[in-house]
Amino acid sequence: MSMLKDFRAFAIKGNVIDLAVGVIIGGAFGKIVGSLVEDIIMPLVGKIFGGLDFANYYLPLNGQAYGLPLAEAKKAGAVFAYGNFLTILINFLILAFIIFQMVRAINKARDLASKPEEAAAAAPAAPPEDVLLREIRDALKK
Repeated sequence: MSMLKDFRAFAIKGNVIDLAVGVIIGGAFGKIVGSLVEDIIMPLVGKIFGGLDFANYYLPLNGQAYGLPLAEAKKAGAVFAYGNFLTILINFLILAFIIFQMVRAINKARDLASKPEEAAAAAPAAPPEDVLLREIRDALKK
């Protein structure tokens, strides 16, 4: 029974829920970036390099005929699908760059939010003699 209580306490902690939300949002974000790479970037790259479609670039390994679409070539035998790998690599690089920019922006925002507190904490306190002299000055003015 103790293990069940421990698991329940673990499962309802905020960190676990935050992690679950992060995984779900990360999966959706991955699909968006995947679509960006496959539907927008790779066709543009293909157009720049003369109408090439990287997703269908492969080397047949079982002696099958080259020129079939990748899906059919895979059905016919083993293939070295380097074009698909290039597409996935570009997908990863874009995703990593976007996440880097997001973390960088969050860190800058966090730094800006903590600067006023640091400035107030870093301001030197007046020496006790100065405080005493100010009190005497104020008393003499009255």
